[in-house]
Amino acid sequence: MNQRATRTSHWTSPEGMTYLGPHEGTEPIEVTVVLRRRQGAEPTPAAWPQRPRWERGEFGEHFGADPADVGNVRGFAHKHGLTETGHDPHRRVLRLRGTPAALEQAFGVKLGRYQLAGRGQFIGCGHAPTLPPEAIAVLGLDRRPVARPHFRKPMTTPSTSFTPPQIGQLYNFPANTDGSGQTIGIIELGGGYSSSDLGTYFSGLGITAPKVVAVSVDGGQNQPGSGDADIEVMLDIEMAGALAPGATIAVYFATNTDQGFYDAISQAAHDTTNKPSVISISWGGPEDSWSSASRDAMETALQDAAALGVTVTVAAGDNGSSDGESDGQPHVDFPASSPYSLACGGTTLDASGSAIQSEVVWNETASNEGATGGGVSIEFDLPSWQQNANVPASPSGSGGRGVPDVSGNADPATGYQVLADGQSQVIGGTSAVAPLWAALIARLNQQLGAPLGDVHAALYQIGESAFRDITQGNNGSYQAGPGWDACTGLGSPNGQALLSALAALKGS
Repeated sequence: MNQRATRTSHWTSPEGMTYLGPHEGTEPIEVTVVLRRRQGAEPTPAAWPQRPRWERGEFGEHFGADPADVGNVRGFAHKHGLTETGHDPHRRVLRLRGTPAALEQAFGVKLGRYQLAGRGQFIGCGHAPTLPPEAIAVLGLDRRPVARPHFRKPMTTPSTSFTPPQIGQLYNFPANTDGSGQTIGIIELGGGYSSSDLGTYFSGLGITAPKVVAVSVDGGQNQPGSGDADIEVMLDIEMAGALAPGATIAVYFATNTDQGFYDAISQAAHDTTNKPSVISISWGGPEDSWSSASRDAMETALQDAAALGVTVTVAAGDNGSSDGESDGQPHVDFPASSPYSLACGGTTLDASGSAIQSEVVWNETASNEGATGGGVSIEFDLPSWQQNANVPASPSGSGGRGVPDVSGNADPATGYQVLADGQSQVIGGTSAVAPLWAALIARLNQQLGAPLGDVHAALYQIGESAFRDITQGNNGSYQAGPGWDACTGLGSPNGQALLSALAALKGS
């Protein structure tokens, strides 16, 4: 009898991960098997001004899992004593449940107890799982926390801070728009929001509170009371909601694992109930801290979003060009480094009244208050739309995707007034820039009457005319200068100019 071919992937153990011993529990574990697309099927991003070719629901008939592949993986699961708990061929996922022993036997791993420096214990694997040929990843065997929220608290009370409406005015967000008819999806890997806090916050700004809905992913819940994670959730909702109060805010709560992160993005992209036209992500981790299978699975979820006309804005990180790594080399953050992500970097903004006085690269590492992420990917090739952006070589010496694409105020010393867990405070970080751009895109979608989708090519074609070009400062390894740079990308937005330029492309 012929054995079916199996394959393994590159496996990375993050810095500071310690093995504590074998996993001795017997409680069943639920995993997500991500299947390959139908043979030869590769979705094309819906790039402005093109509308998505396929709608949610019918997309999977062309780019979902092949029914034969689903059947084969079901047979694999049955053979190894695993139970199917859910499936969605449109999203290319099968949910399987089994005892640790059965999962170890099925995927050729040994589960252990691990710990990351400064974090709790978790179940993990010392090497990559062996996958059936129809699968590109099995997520959930390794339950390490894969991402951090990218917000920063100021060390001392800042003398300058902004409300979201003030920043919308400074960045010239298009008049007579509020995101009506749009849904902004927000991915959260922990924490929660308080409806009473949101009501107090928006009331204090004189804004009618937007509709906010919590969506559970893999059992994740809106659970306020988690400290820093709550700050991230409230910052995201308050930024997006105050800048696009007419939009619905759908918050997808998942666990901070590769399984939770993938399922949250995939579920949001394919959500036929809330139908987000833009997704904001303020979480991430250094590109090389991900296993190749996890990163590949995430990339297919982001690709699905782009093909469905959903723009995904992602924080570029708050630890400068090192992205928090200690090897002395530059690194970029993922999923910001995905070519399907609109990567959002950070600036320091000085304003007087309704006018910007100066804007430079956010770099407060001297006072331990962070700096914008940015650099060149070692995992993703230089995209066609960055061919003329003068992206420097990657640390490996090859051409790579440059990060970020765009930017906005992120310095905690010039941060944003938010309310979290009943406490008014000022928060910065590129976590604030992803929902800022998500709100702007929701308002542009509203005015243009169609989703921007994968807007990269349009933005790079438009160039500096619709941006405030940031030419001063650095994030460690990279220096700002005229045009695109690996600190602030194309720059911070001039919303009205951007609307006009996109409308011109639509009509051309």
